[in-house]
Amino acid sequence: MRRKNKRQVFENVEVVDAGAKGKTIGKAPDGRVIFLTNTVPGDVVDVQTTKKRKAYFEGVATTFHSYSDKRVEPQCQHFGVCGGCKWQDMGYEHQLFYKQQEVENNLRRIGHLELPETTPILGSEEQYFYRNKMEFSFSDSRWMTLEEIQSDKEITDRDALGFHIPGMWDKILDIKKCHLQQDPSNAIRLETRDFAIKNGLTFFNPRHQHGELRSLMIRTASTGELMVMIQFCDDNKTNRELILNNLKETFPEITSLLYVINQKQNDTIYDQEIICFSGRDHIFEEMEGLKFKINAKSFYQTNSAQAYELYKLTREFADLKGDELVYDLYTGTGTIAQFVAKKAKKVVGIESVPEAIEDAKANAERNEIDNVDFFVGDMKNVFTQEFINTNGIPDIIITDPPRVGMHKDVVQQILKVAPEKVVYVSCNSATQARDLELMKEAYKVVKVQPVDMFPQTHHVENIVLLKKL
Repeated sequence: MRRKNKRQVFENVEVVDAGAKGKTIGKAPDGRVIFLTNTVPGDVVDVQTTKKRKAYFEGVATTFHSYSDKRVEPQCQHFGVCGGCKWQDMGYEHQLFYKQQEVENNLRRIGHLELPETTPILGSEEQYFYRNKMEFSFSDSRWMTLEEIQSDKEITDRDALGFHIPGMWDKILDIKKCHLQQDPSNAIRLETRDFAIKNGLTFFNPRHQHGELRSLMIRTASTGELMVMIQFCDDNKTNRELILNNLKETFPEITSLLYVINQKQNDTIYDQEIICFSGRDHIFEEMEGLKFKINAKSFYQTNSAQAYELYKLTREFADLKGDELVYDLYTGTGTIAQFVAKKAKKVVGIESVPEAIEDAKANAERNEIDNVDFFVGDMKNVFTQEFINTNGIPDIIITDPPRVGMHKDVVQQILKVAPEKVVYVSCNSATQARDLELMKEAYKVVKVQPVDMFPQTHHVENIVLLKKL
């Protein structure tokens, strides 16, 4: 029988760095790394370990002997309990420093790449209230504080509308004010919660899979349009119409009011019918005069203002002259493809999600862009020699894959096609580095540009320009 690891306490540990997944780093007396979750580089702390591995420990700070000068006061009252915005207690300039460092370290250590002088990370003008999409969960058994649990008072208000507690799939933190999405997001969430409680609508119980109210999605657009969708589990028409009508009357600015009846085990809506209760079934986002139709299932970069900066840099890296054939791999709803189309001869976009390609085609038609073609299917199965023979050899490839990066067959196909330039946009510089290492015998890294899309978190986007050797 395996013995449990004994927890250890290390005293006066200096936190020296920030690492992957937003964790900070100290050193144990034996030289092993300690990954911490509740400190800022520069803190000096006592650490209690929670895990022990051959090469490292994981732990939490229990006593703070001195605080880092990189610290700031978190703005959100839920900081430290809520799973989001974990870097709120670190000054923004320091967040940017560690994000840039992570990108460069990953490219050098994982990709073994020779880098040019990296352009300083592009920070976000808005450091709070920058997200255009938020999803909140209902629960009839909210997360309670230690004080509540230890008190003698009977807790009767157990309903919650907010976020999952990290690592606890069935516990929801009731959010009073979220600093991620601009108004009227907070007002809509609070009104929905309070009206439901006042009128006796039942909140979802994830363990027993019952309750009327399951989740709330709010999407805002730079155009001022607003989408609200409630996901119901139990199908009670009277109560459903009661709460939807209240939202319609209380917030006449809602452009698209939708609902879903989902009685599956999970909250995903991609296989569910979306029903329009009021207004349109979509809203519009706009960028440089291009209009993009966004429905409840659409993917769109969640920081609209910073997405514009990301796309401008991607287009700048491509440096199109007007006579190029461009392939846009993992095109999503075709935003980048349409954004670069006016400077290219033709753009070919490929994406695995059929609904995204339908949106891409509709958006291109709406924007009167006739030099883009979109194709649907798994990238490694679509992006083949036969496809290239039919659609032409690209002069430039733009690729913006999901966090897992590109399939190795896709990387090999890029190497076979051998375009003059590849612009690789990534939300995960570790998998980006892995892919780039496979290409380094044929391509040189010419430019690296990190972009901060998600202030107060450790996430960072990165753009790399490759040129054929």
